[in-house]
Amino acid sequence: MIARGGALAAWLMFGCAFMASAAGLPDFPSVVKRNSGAVVNISTSGGSSEQAATSRQDSSDDEEGQGADESLGTGLLISEDGFILTNQHVVADAEEILVRLSDRRELPARVVGSDERTDLALLKIDADHLPVATLGRAKDLEVGEWVLAIGSPFGFEQSVTAGIVSAKGRSLPTEPYVSYIQTDVPINPGNSGGPLINLHGEVVGINSQIYSQTGGYMGLSFAIPIETAIDVVEQLRRNGRVSRGWLGVQVQPLTRDLAEAFGVATPRGALVSKVFAQSPAAVAGVRVGDVITRFDGHDVELSTALPPMVGATVVGSDIALTLLRERREKQVQVRITELRDQDATGDTEQAPPAPQRPLNRIGLRLAPVPDELRQLLDVASGGALIESLENGVGARGGLRQGDLLTMFNGSPITSPDVLDHLLAALPAGSAFALLVQRRSGPAYLALRAP
Repeated sequence: MIARGGALAAWLMFGCAFMASAAGLPDFPSVVKRNSGAVVNISTSGGSSEQAATSRQDSSDDEEGQGADESLGTGLLISEDGFILTNQHVVADAEEILVRLSDRRELPARVVGSDERTDLALLKIDADHLPVATLGRAKDLEVGEWVLAIGSPFGFEQSVTAGIVSAKGRSLPTEPYVSYIQTDVPINPGNSGGPLINLHGEVVGINSQIYSQTGGYMGLSFAIPIETAIDVVEQLRRNGRVSRGWLGVQVQPLTRDLAEAFGVATPRGALVSKVFAQSPAAVAGVRVGDVITRFDGHDVELSTALPPMVGATVVGSDIALTLLRERREKQVQVRITELRDQDATGDTEQAPPAPQRPLNRIGLRLAPVPDELRQLLDVASGGALIESLENGVGARGGLRQGDLLTMFNGSPITSPDVLDHLLAALPAGSAFALLVQRRSGPAYLALRAP
């Protein structure tokens, strides 16, 4: 009896502890009830499969074996008279669009406008007095904050998943003009276009992409901030198209070694690798090798932060640009012009990813030497820049990312290809010397072939 009483007491204590713990959990049901009516299911015919665009970092098969003539996605009602926000890839090339409301009604929809660069589309159905989502502010989100998603993964409508904000301000190669919210909320094909919701019941983002090697959720989900989405919606409703600002530079990250090479105290800002002729930047006097640290009063901590800032700037605006040039701060005035369609292929503030060379025998990935680095280190010609390296012979021998290699066993290195071939021909175990140019001066390093 005593044992049973003790067990009962233990169970009561456990139950109380569980109830206390549960009482401290977020009130997910209230958040869902507040927003579920504004979430709709979207099916299309005649377009491409939604899955292939949802997991944009890797290709995948058509979901549920539906083929290319049917796509499932999610949308969000943003007005009582039937305007719906969703992803562009959900309705791309669709011949017919059918929207299923939370009350089970099914209505045809038409595309008011779409914007491929942000992957957003605005739809319209003919209906009135519809439930509308409550919109919040993504900029108020904090990393670690709880968020929910409502959508139709694999066609299972009104599915709710929860997680936290993993990071803010993420840039993806496919859309440099969007500063994404990264979460660990489970998102799968069919969730695209659905809302990301905070615990106040406010929509803070539109779920758009996952990073996946399988076509399904792998812990990385990306949502478009609601501020970006609403700006696109307003432009689509007003003009039928989206206008973006253009500065006319290509930028790259300022690594620690590049910061040292350019005499920058800390590796922050966007390093200008190209200035396009007759662009706003060129007219203002921006040069290759400048480091952009502030744009229109806002700090540019990372190179990926610049394109969304430029794109969101009203065309025709005069803005102040703060640069670091030859270790001195400089300010210039720039008049932002409109990003043209042809600029999407390269004339953007984010350089498109260049094809990377394979790692060579000693674990180095080499690249041609930029002119500005050549001038800075007083190297007239030739050489090979260490773009990256893995934990191999080179790294263990003291080589670093950003090193400029100019001599191999006393002979000039005329190009990255030449050095790769020389290394490949070395007998196993043989020693060799590389002359490394750094801001601190030249130095030889001795290594041994693997």
